[in-house]
Amino acid sequence: MEYRELRIDTASPNPPLASILLLYTGGTMGMVKDDKGILVPFNFEHILEYIPSLKTFELEIKVIAFEKPIDSSNVSPDHWSIMGHIIKDHAEFDGFVILHGTDTMAYTASALSYMLVGLNKPVILTGAQLPITVPRTDARENLITAIEIASAKENGKPIVSEVCIYFDSVLLRGNRTRKVESMHFDAFESENYPPLAEAGIVIDYNKKVMLQMNKEKSLTFNHLFDERVVILKIFPGINKHIVHRILSCKEVKGIVLETYGSGNAPTASWFIEEIKQAIDNEVLILNVSQCLGGEVMQGRYETSKQLEEVGVLSGGEITTEAAITKLMFLLSNCKTYSELKQKIVLPLCGEIN
Repeated sequence: MEYRELRIDTASPNPPLASILLLYTGGTMGMVKDDKGILVPFNFEHILEYIPSLKTFELEIKVIAFEKPIDSSNVSPDHWSIMGHIIKDHAEFDGFVILHGTDTMAYTASALSYMLVGLNKPVILTGAQLPITVPRTDARENLITAIEIASAKENGKPIVSEVCIYFDSVLLRGNRTRKVESMHFDAFESENYPPLAEAGIVIDYNKKVMLQMNKEKSLTFNHLFDERVVILKIFPGINKHIVHRILSCKEVKGIVLETYGSGNAPTASWFIEEIKQAIDNEVLILNVSQCLGGEVMQGRYETSKQLEEVGVLSGGEITTEAAITKLMFLLSNCKTYSELKQKIVLPLCGEIN
């Protein structure tokens, strides 16, 4: 992956109060219209012209911009690995801001949270619904506040020390977030976990719900993701033959099963038998609710009890985005099926309680 680098010093002649790595991967925020009215990547050499208030932060900002920005619909685990490596290689910086398209931002945030356990520094993903040069854009406020959060310290330590998404005045834990809106500025929600901060006249941090900095733990960087996974969403009329094709596919090693309500699924004998056969073949199946809020409680109803009996594991309140990336991450890092089953239901970095 080729990328351009740029340094911006908003503190000179004084020493900077913090150093920030700003990584532009693509997305609406970093686009501008050329002379023909076509959207092209923004030249970050001109960022202070569009956001002069950045000069007030007294920071050293290093910008790394992908030479060919990625539409987030095309983001893959290879891109997660590249982002993770860039952060690891710049671990001396005080904070990190990633500009990313909104469509798959929650997947990237979840993946990075698993990759960067022990970093103990803020990694803030943000983006925009409108380009940075548009008069009514949300890009300027999102970027300014993301940088402010990434550089915020208290008693010399970062206030935030985890991977987050900042959007529309709210800071959310990255692996608890999902995109819920395509036309309004409040694009993201975290139904099962409270905001880490809300930005008004001041930024009000909810420190009680944040992951605490752990000085005893250093960065454990793992960048591999096993792509032999699938999301199977339950719906009325789901076809027996199609389910069989998916569950019996030899390339599939992990399945996120999106069920109704608190983990309910059909009790038809063919369906339960297909699930059981897949698990007997050491395919891990994780039960995740289709609902935006709430959690899977296997065994609460008869329609989930049989899933539990044949070995389906409960994902609790985990989001689909966090579940599929966690499954990919653990499949590549666990040596045995037994180890995989143990770790998938335990929190790695706040994605489940």
